[in-house]
Amino acid sequence: MTFAVEAKRPPGEALLDGLGLPSEPGRFYTQLGRTGLRVSRLALGTVNFGGRVEELESHRLMDHALARGINFVDTANMYGWRVHKGYTEEVIGRWLAASPSRRDDVVLATKVGNEMGPGPNERGLSARHIVAACEASLRRLGTDWIDLYQMHLADHTSSWDEVWQAMEQLVGQGKVRYVGSSNFAGWNLAAAQETARQRHFLGVVSEQCGYNLVTRFPELEVLPAAQAYGIAVYVWSPLHGGLLSGVLRKLAEGTAVKSAQGRAVPALEEWRDTIAEYERFCREIGREPAEAGLSWVLSRPGVTGVVIGPRTEEHVDGAIDALGAPLSEAETARLDALFPPAGRGGPAPQAWMSS
Repeated sequence: MTFAVEAKRPPGEALLDGLGLPSEPGRFYTQLGRTGLRVSRLALGTVNFGGRVEELESHRLMDHALARGINFVDTANMYGWRVHKGYTEEVIGRWLAASPSRRDDVVLATKVGNEMGPGPNERGLSARHIVAACEASLRRLGTDWIDLYQMHLADHTSSWDEVWQAMEQLVGQGKVRYVGSSNFAGWNLAAAQETARQRHFLGVVSEQCGYNLVTRFPELEVLPAAQAYGIAVYVWSPLHGGLLSGVLRKLAEGTAVKSAQGRAVPALEEWRDTIAEYERFCREIGREPAEAGLSWVLSRPGVTGVVIGPRTEEHVDGAIDALGAPLSEAETARLDALFPPAGRGGPAPQAWMSS
């Protein structure tokens, strides 16, 4: 197969040649599922913006990511809750407003569904809340359209006909380009797509799910369902909240930040011996644990890309290094032995917090 040379390369892609980064089709940029939209395989997650990363530093991180070729920015209407819900969208909106061309350079994704206020209709996927939440996100982001509007979680009290009616309205008005999902089960994806097909609507084009060496149950149903329906999969928490980023070394050095809190804390008690072996393995092959963990996720069948949640420019650069340096077959086999999938010695599926 040959690829035609494009007249205009995506923002940042021209930089990749000089930086020695992967620029051939399907390596750094890829299509979002069955759409023609081209996105970087690394999405800049913004959950840390507001509370963990101050606004000025958030803007510098977005500048750096865009300059390194990352054109996909992911957020949610509830992010920034440490300040107030919606704060992160406001931070991104001020960054977009600082440069007239920036909005055209960025594929912008946000989410709807989580609780935004005390009222009974300020959450979920009712048509009323979807439309109202979209309009509120547009105001905070200071933009006329959202490229990817994602359902943050499934709402079993709202029918798919109601959900798609609202999404069709937003797409028809030009406020939304594509619809995605997050934290869906395989059967949620199937139900959503079959209803969308009956309505002659594109439906879900991407799914965000938690997936990493410790949490492998998406391999059972979510990844196969996504592949069957042509749905892109972007992975959140690819390092399990820092558990796979060298947590034992960082705790010993006193440098642990994210890995010393959240979901990584109880997981470390359960997985300590395996994590110790994992960190020894990474030293043997000369890879940083975070880089090895990201490389593993990026190589998995059905995975389109990962959502990274950096706090520093070095975190962004490390993720790019992981994308450009895949693990060998022998190294992957060693990790499969350390972290077996569900049904072959690995843990059974379990509920855990959404992104």
